[in-house]
Amino acid sequence: MTRDAAIAKAEAYFDTGDFRTDLARRVGLPTESRNPDRAPVLSEYIESEMRPAFRALGFACRTLTQNGWPFLYAERIEEAGRPTVLGYGHGDVVRGLDDEWEAGLSPWSLVERGGKWFGRGTADNKGQHSVNIGALRAVLETRGRLGFNAKYLIEMGEERVSPGLRELAEAHKELFRADVLIASDGPRLSAGRPTVFLGSRGTMSFDIWIDARKGGHHSGNWGGLLSDPAIQLAQAISSITSPSGEILVPEWRPQGVPENVRRSLADCEIEDDGDARIDPGWGEPGLSPAERVFAWPSFSVLAFEAGNPKTPVNAIPPRAWARCQLRFVVGIDAADILPALRRHLDRHGFAMVQLAKSGDETFFATRLDPGHPWVRWAVGSIARTTGKTPAVLPNLGGSLPNDIFSEILGLPTIWIPHSYPGCSQHAPNEHLPTAIVREGLAVMAGIYWDLGDTGVPETAQA
Repeated sequence: MTRDAAIAKAEAYFDTGDFRTDLARRVGLPTESRNPDRAPVLSEYIESEMRPAFRALGFACRTLTQNGWPFLYAERIEEAGRPTVLGYGHGDVVRGLDDEWEAGLSPWSLVERGGKWFGRGTADNKGQHSVNIGALRAVLETRGRLGFNAKYLIEMGEERVSPGLRELAEAHKELFRADVLIASDGPRLSAGRPTVFLGSRGTMSFDIWIDARKGGHHSGNWGGLLSDPAIQLAQAISSITSPSGEILVPEWRPQGVPENVRRSLADCEIEDDGDARIDPGWGEPGLSPAERVFAWPSFSVLAFEAGNPKTPVNAIPPRAWARCQLRFVVGIDAADILPALRRHLDRHGFAMVQLAKSGDETFFATRLDPGHPWVRWAVGSIARTTGKTPAVLPNLGGSLPNDIFSEILGLPTIWIPHSYPGCSQHAPNEHLPTAIVREGLAVMAGIYWDLGDTGVPETAQA
């Protein structure tokens, strides 16, 4: 009954092929939360996969519903006075994009190629919470108990910006009460380096557009006389950043990079991946690549449309539209993002541009102090298991519903990802390297073993 034995049992779960069997079955359920036709499959994932998995570990399970969305809540309470840990994962995925995968691959079948498992949800997030469930089992089978109190929440709408999760947390604060959140999502800093991140950048998507007139007009007869909304909107967008992507809206810029964040990111090197090669001249000048993605906002144009892109005609379009997105960090007032843009556009002579928040919910920016006791504890546990120094990111570059855990539930948040930046998350050919799976099982078995041992942060035992 040792830590090493628990880690070995977790690794054996991978080596025997049992983990692959479980994950393949879960990937086979097309849990597309943005596809209304898949609504029954979302509940099926909870009832046929997650409930049996947690019940087999001695967890009491119940299905909660909020705003029409299903959630699984599972808990195993062993002993008062021991740490209570909340886990989290999501079983929904983005659309499969079935026709866009490479020959021989399918979003709904697990296929191994070159040491990688391909399939929708392998990286985001079925593979990741399957790793954690497997590690919990390894500790239970080795020790006979966890040694701590465990709660787990599985949601089925994260890819739709977690509808209902905020209201669920508000309504069930006592049910979710814990000492710390330990969960897995997002990518590591790089494939070979274990990583801990402590929050996430916020994200807000919004539409900007110009309605110039009711219909198009011949560009030969009216060109030079009628304003072109596509040109005007392009000019308006270009005023938001410099030609190299430096954000120019003052309210969208933080005061600077906090020193503790800068120290934490000093040894975090972002690697190129395939055709995703870092453009050294892009973004905020004076910052390292890690600071630009983890400590600073970024603005993106996700889509732009004017006229008929598929069959252009010789007419000045009556309308131009763009979907834009701001990723923002702690220190940016989310409530002022669109008002600040309105003021900026008006100052630059673009009063004709209209704007409105898109239908997606907003993820808010969060960041735990890298010096927090739970961070030091988690880093020590991972280093003990792997012999590697984990990267510590104050927040993920992407977005998660972390503020629900950190602000509404008041928890320190520790995220230990089991993926990597090149996983094609949200794209065709999503995959997960098998080496990360095996190491992730070992990492989490060590984490869960140590939670039941001595030396957990005093904040948990107080």
